[in-house]
Amino acid sequence: MAYICVAVPVPLRQLFTYTHHCDLAAGVRVRVPFGPRKLVGIVVDEPNKDAPEIENADKLKAIETVLDEAPIIDAVLLKMAQWLWQYYHHAPGEVLHTMLPVLLRKGETAQVLPEERIRLTETGERTSSDELTRAPKQKAFFEALQKSSLSAQQSRKLFGAPAVKSIIDKSLAEVVDVVPEVREQEWLSTITIDEKPIPDTEQSVAIAALNQQHGKFAVSLLEGVTGSGKTEVSLQAIEPLLQAGKQILILVPEIGLTPQTVSRFEKRFSIDVGVLHSQLSDKARLRVWQRAKSGELGIVIGTRSAIFTPLANPGMIIVDEEHDESFKQQDGLRYHARDLAAMRAKQHSIPLLLGSATPALESLNNALGGRYAHLHLTRRAGGAQNTHQHLLDARDQPLHYGISQALLTIMRQHINAGNQVLVFVNRRGYAPALLCHHCGETVTCKRCDRPYTVHKSHNRLQCHHCAGTRAMPRQCEACHSSSLVTAGTGTEQVEDGLASLFPDVKQVRIDSDTVRGKDKLHQTLDAINRQEYQLLVGTQILSKGHHFPHVTLVAVLDCDGALFSADFRAPEKLAQLVTQLAGRAGRASKPGEMWLQTHNPHHPLLQDLVNNGYGHFARHALIERKAAGLPPYISQFVVRCEAADSALAFAFLSGSRNVFAASNNDIEMSGPFPSLIEKRQGRFRFMLICSHNKRAPLHGVLRQSLPFLQALPQATKVRWSVDIDPTDFS
Repeated sequence: MAYICVAVPVPLRQLFTYTHHCDLAAGVRVRVPFGPRKLVGIVVDEPNKDAPEIENADKLKAIETVLDEAPIIDAVLLKMAQWLWQYYHHAPGEVLHTMLPVLLRKGETAQVLPEERIRLTETGERTSSDELTRAPKQKAFFEALQKSSLSAQQSRKLFGAPAVKSIIDKSLAEVVDVVPEVREQEWLSTITIDEKPIPDTEQSVAIAALNQQHGKFAVSLLEGVTGSGKTEVSLQAIEPLLQAGKQILILVPEIGLTPQTVSRFEKRFSIDVGVLHSQLSDKARLRVWQRAKSGELGIVIGTRSAIFTPLANPGMIIVDEEHDESFKQQDGLRYHARDLAAMRAKQHSIPLLLGSATPALESLNNALGGRYAHLHLTRRAGGAQNTHQHLLDARDQPLHYGISQALLTIMRQHINAGNQVLVFVNRRGYAPALLCHHCGETVTCKRCDRPYTVHKSHNRLQCHHCAGTRAMPRQCEACHSSSLVTAGTGTEQVEDGLASLFPDVKQVRIDSDTVRGKDKLHQTLDAINRQEYQLLVGTQILSKGHHFPHVTLVAVLDCDGALFSADFRAPEKLAQLVTQLAGRAGRASKPGEMWLQTHNPHHPLLQDLVNNGYGHFARHALIERKAAGLPPYISQFVVRCEAADSALAFAFLSGSRNVFAASNNDIEMSGPFPSLIEKRQGRFRFMLICSHNKRAPLHGVLRQSLPFLQALPQATKVRWSVDIDPTDFS
């Protein structure tokens, strides 16, 4: 009888021992009884053969089913999982389940399943494509089938479902189930290098430095201004690795960036690129996971969770736009994909490349301190000029839909010149509030105590914190007046206003309301680059690394809110946003400019950004952080707590503070106090921030204190969690 250590997906920070008739390798999935349930667990340890040391061995339950013949999580990823649950103080079973595709978490087979493929029938093989001349799509599909069979999914994507159905209905082709053949390093037989630009001096230095890191662990920060060719450096740096049979893992912050990144890498190397993001089906994600694990894919591109993708022969990890907040998971296992990429690269002994025009202060501090290699790109590629930034004083100026007359004049000049104008508004919807013009009462969400956002196109109010909606009221609930007016501006209102101010100009709005649906954002971006629109109105979706060669003006309508935030990271986030937005203009041969409309033109942050750029701001911000004793010069964790009764949440965190103080008097604690958004979905939210200038003592206190926190009287009456290295205090 063997004793097996299993990580079970339950919110308990411990492993569980089961019995089995033989030893099992670590990384194998098993189905085990857990109370009244049957759960899929993962063997995480070498079998414990020392039976006398196990307490109550006769009461241990047996493993019901072994789901895998061989480990589905390799030794490197298991070691990374162990680091994850120790560093983030999280439940081991939940960590390991986070690392697996959804279907494998449910106990589905890890073996490659048959996939639908379309091939010619005997009738089709005797038929000439000339018979399909009147149906060009059907002809193109038929001619493709004459060369080789195609997957059903790919066929419908490339040629359209109607054309595929017609060819099958005519008995020219048939659908068959085929088990895909595993072809390790398949890309080596098809890789060809498309025409590539000659790198300039700075790019050549960066590429040479990265080439020297092959086969060993090193972290490089590529700090380059927007449009300086950071992606080109990545493309040329991974070329020799791909030709040597090594795999590349690339992380991007947003789903919206994935299509353009994938197309660029596919075009350069003419190989199949694996894609991983949340809009894929569970089956599609599992298939990419399988192909990466078997070594079939040379390049895998994905969002945050792609860091868990197994690789047969890893060569390099690249984190694009490494400063982006979306790399930090904000619920459940609160990991940071950038930090995890460094840990994984170290275990594989491969290089990690972090790229950004606006590096996070943590990364910049590591580079300036010599812990990372620091590579610079100070000039835009192709001779493009840097965007000129200006401040527009909106004080005492009449505003039309939130836009000053002076800014409208500048916009008209760029439009008349045949160029595109990007108008940035950091709020979706028509207006951020609806209030009574008679008594001043604001229509608020009772569950969040926050104003409803007006969505005029749907004639509804929506809470952007809990997603609750309600019909547009006809009168004030407080005084019954019918004089309801909107306050503030959102993307919908700006779109409506620009339609009346520029009736002859075609425009498009891009926010999370308008780009829902598969490929909608990608199609819209393609239409923009075809110059189908001259006015672009949007939120932060437009700031993330998109290439708009015809945009020559970026207008930012309101950046004042972040200047006075209680979050010490707000200035950094605003500076990154402004700099990234400025990079959308003047990326080709046309010079670009940016205008920041503000009621605080003399604010030192705005003055520093406009006159000196992000690099100067960031280095000055590091000096301020050091003087104030803030990250990255100290370590932090936050204990978050929420409850329907605010007194319960406050009492739990007060008890937690006493526990930490009893464990170590050296740690600095702030709170408990309300989160920046105090109430959400009917629950009051509080937090306790703990800091220390060294990481080890801070984690030691937390590790020692967690059992006592779980034993507090309020622990079972509230929701609480621990966030290591927090980036968001809302």
